[in-house]
Amino acid sequence: MDQEKNSSKDKSQSKWFGKRDLVEWGVILALGVVLYATGWHTEVAGRLQQVVLWTGLIQPETELPKSEQVPAGLNMDLLSFEGEPVSLAAFKGKVIFLNYWATWCPPCIAEMPNIQSLYEEYKDSQKIAFVMVSVDEDAEKAEAFIARKEFTFPVYHLAGPRPGSLQSTVLPTTFVINRQGKIVAKKSGMASYNTSQFKSFLEKIMH
Repeated sequence: MDQEKNSSKDKSQSKWFGKRDLVEWGVILALGVVLYATGWHTEVAGRLQQVVLWTGLIQPETELPKSEQVPAGLNMDLLSFEGEPVSLAAFKGKVIFLNYWATWCPPCIAEMPNIQSLYEEYKDSQKIAFVMVSVDEDAEKAEAFIARKEFTFPVYHLAGPRPGSLQSTVLPTTFVINRQGKIVAKKSGMASYNTSQFKSFLEKIMH
């Protein structure tokens, strides 16, 4: 008799747990649909990847070998968020921190806060230029994203083709161009740039 009661109880619990699992998965799927429909899934993924960056495990190579330091093509036309045409050549003679990004790219979103921190430290320097280039097809979406996040680094849209030396199929990609116009560092994928090692590298090539 007791065995029958226990068996009945086990079956009841099994059904209850089964229903609870279905409800939990239903909530998870519904949350995923809502995040995707509203576009928030990208930012959620970006925030999760920020945790990885905070560990300091992903850092950029600070300098390419001399044999790989090729001249950067500075004949790249850009358009500022204020609608002003700018050529990358306008920054010749400065160190150029060039970053390609997009609003739909979680790793791009993940690394932006530490790039903002780096920019704030060097924004008054006349020896370095930050050029954050959005590759979004929807320019207004990119502009709204930057405004909502309150990022203050200079942001541009592409207004023409990219030179061969500055091509990349990976987002984000960051190039560092020295004052002589050569690419001295390149990172495909996200990285932590607001580090003592990277800032020492910048200080070295700024002088």
